[in-house]
Amino acid sequence: MTVTMPSTGPKRAPSTRRAALLAGCAATAALTLTACGGSTAGKTNKDGFAQVPQKEGALTVWVDATRMDAAKLYQQQHPDVKMDIVSYDGDANGSNYLQTKVQLFNRTGKGWPDVVFSSQNNEVTWAVDQNFAAPLNKGLIPESALGQFAKGANDVCTVDGTLYCLRNDLSQAVLWYNAPLLKKFGYTVPTTWEEYQKLGEKVAEEHPGYLVGDAGDTFTPEIYLWASKCGANHITGPKSVSVNTSSEACTKMARLLDVLIENKSMSISGVFSTDFGKNKADRILLMPGPAWYGGALFQGTFKTPAKQIGAAPIPQWQGETSPSTGNVGGGTWLLSQHSAHIKAATDFLKWVTTDNAYQGEKAPGFPAYAPAADNWLKGQHASGYFATDLSALKNASSQVWPGWGSGQFSQEAIWAATVKPGLTQGKSVVSMLPAWQDSIVKYARSNGYKVSQ
Repeated sequence: MTVTMPSTGPKRAPSTRRAALLAGCAATAALTLTACGGSTAGKTNKDGFAQVPQKEGALTVWVDATRMDAAKLYQQQHPDVKMDIVSYDGDANGSNYLQTKVQLFNRTGKGWPDVVFSSQNNEVTWAVDQNFAAPLNKGLIPESALGQFAKGANDVCTVDGTLYCLRNDLSQAVLWYNAPLLKKFGYTVPTTWEEYQKLGEKVAEEHPGYLVGDAGDTFTPEIYLWASKCGANHITGPKSVSVNTSSEACTKMARLLDVLIENKSMSISGVFSTDFGKNKADRILLMPGPAWYGGALFQGTFKTPAKQIGAAPIPQWQGETSPSTGNVGGGTWLLSQHSAHIKAATDFLKWVTTDNAYQGEKAPGFPAYAPAADNWLKGQHASGYFATDLSALKNASSQVWPGWGSGQFSQEAIWAATVKPGLTQGKSVVSMLPAWQDSIVKYARSNGYKVSQ
């Protein structure tokens, strides 16, 4: 059975009452608290948490529209497993739907899904304190499987050494480019940011209207500033963050963006805007962006013909000895502590994150599970769509800079509210760095974070 649930509005800072509830849940998690997830009566301590009595019945799985195919494929391959597949927004754009519903279920003592997919990488920032996410590395998922996820992939799922979710896909940034167009213009793929800027300046002069990137999306900082090792979003603890947008790593990337925005070799439209798709999609020469750009953006949204798009490592600053890149999205799977179908839920969780039937052959994004990623890359090559192999994606999967974390507050929402409006008004990125920092600090504190600057 498939059910569709409505989405909610934008993510808001927690109310005073909610903040107090979270603090109380965190401090008294071992006690019997209805508000934090119900009574412990009748539960059995196993696999690192108190499990409810197990029973027969349907496995309830919540997925977004993109992951619906995964749940249906599992059902098809496991016809003996009863499933209720529920479609929801996947917490897209920080909608906060999952947390809001879990709070309701915690109050009423019923309704929790067994397994849930989230498009966000920050769900453990609340799902652990509210006793929703079950620990996975205390007996449920063997280390032999966990050890085969890409380096750092599950860091966003780990709290004090305990793993509370599994990463679905990686969204590491690489340099996408139009291979035949680059050859036609007589250019080579830049390997440093300095070369990238110079190429952007040449494109503006020699081929005006063509683009080497886009700075109009809310995830722009996750592509450029994260890759530059800008310490604007360094999560240093469960509720602590370091914010510094004035470092050289931040300012030199901001200056690069300003040069290319001013000469119009970098767009500020946003790649998913109607204007970009209609007027600029066929003028892309270079485009730094996440792994999913290849299929979702070029092959899907833009309908770019086959054998044009290639992938290269994202540029590095000259002299950089430790390659780094950013990340835009991905997703995580969580298993509920309240599940009365732990075995079935665990089987589904392992399958959906590691099995080649979905991750290796049908997943739209680069799998976080390394063996499936290898199979996925072979499939992309065999499709004949790309102009080059996609080995750059594999190499970048272990190069996402760890100094940019996944806090409870949304960096994309902050950028959208603070920097993007200024870009449309002609302000430089450099001039807005102080305002960006102030906004990050405000958002973080409103979510209960201790901030160092």
